Amino acid sequence: MTDTGTHTPSARLHARGSLSDSLLHILEGHPDAVEPLTTWHDAVDDALARATDLITDEDIQFTLFVLYTLHTGGLTDPDGIWEWNGDLLAGRARLEAAFERQLRATVPVPDLPRGERAAVAATLFELTQPSPGPSLARFLAKKATLDQAREFLIQRSVYTLREADPHSWAIPRLHGRSKVALVEIQSDEYGAGRADRQHAAIFARTVEGAGLDATYGAYLDDIPAVTFASLNLMSMFGLNRRLRGAIAGHLAAFEMTSSIPNRSYADGFRRLGFGDDVTEYFDEHVEADAVHEQIAAHDLAGALAEDEPALLADILFGASACLMVDELMADHIRESWEAGRSSLRTR
Repeated sequence: MTDTGTHTPSARLHARGSLSDSLLHILEGHPDAVEPLTTWHDAVDDALARATDLITDEDIQFTLFVLYTLHTGGLTDPDGIWEWNGDLLAGRARLEAAFERQLRATVPVPDLPRGERAAVAATLFELTQPSPGPSLARFLAKKATLDQAREFLIQRSVYTLREADPHSWAIPRLHGRSKVALVEIQSDEYGAGRADRQHAAIFARTVEGAGLDATYGAYLDDIPAVTFASLNLMSMFGLNRRLRGAIAGHLAAFEMTSSIPNRSYADGFRRLGFGDDVTEYFDEHVEADAVHEQIAAHDLAGALAEDEPALLADILFGASACLMVDELMADHIRESWEAGRSSLRTR
């Protein structure tokens, strides 16, 4: 069975600007051997000063991604000596604050419903209704070439080879009904007691079946900023307790927009000649997420709004941010393909 936790050497991480260059240089050393990281704070200042759109800023989004991997391991800092370094955390907090400000200024959030379980669920179902316009899922089902289908897997790999981990940060931050609902969803994501049924493990088999490398981080240099932004959004929500409403809303929207697209993804890979060894991941999500969306809407987000009414606005913000950023990522991929170019990062 594929080991989805296989470590990628830190030497394979390549900076995308002065900010990530500063971070990677720091991570090569030891906290006890360095002075306060003034160059790091200067680099954060410079990056924020020049940024016009944080969602598509290669240097900032890659830096945030690397900082979040300090908590999960597998790419840098194998001994965990930098995970709780105060200077790095302070810099990360400033990057997160700017990222969050942009999201709150641009994410369209619906009017708040009554803070009742059924009303919140109804609002989420309305919010996540599929659009009749062009979509990545329909393009992949009907038109994508073999190379484009493989590109799609590469784009998905940065999250899906560690699927569910960012949302799991919320488990100790929730209580009562919402916590039980989240654990129920996550249990399925992690295979319900079977290591080979973890969704990350199933996706690794899909990646290998398509002729790609399932080592986590194998394609980092190819991943564009908007794809990192989708993952970083989850990590930021999950790692900040004050944003527990946002991560609950994010997971609700994530699950509620999964089942139908995954059916189309499976159709696309079958059209290209792949068998069940590759389509199993998508087939699994057609069924699993049809159940998860009900749990997420009613028992996670809806119950949380009832139990902690002050979080209602953030629940809707988290759901809306998920939809907006993931749509930006999907549109980038689809529009690149329609224009006859790769959706991967140009190096």
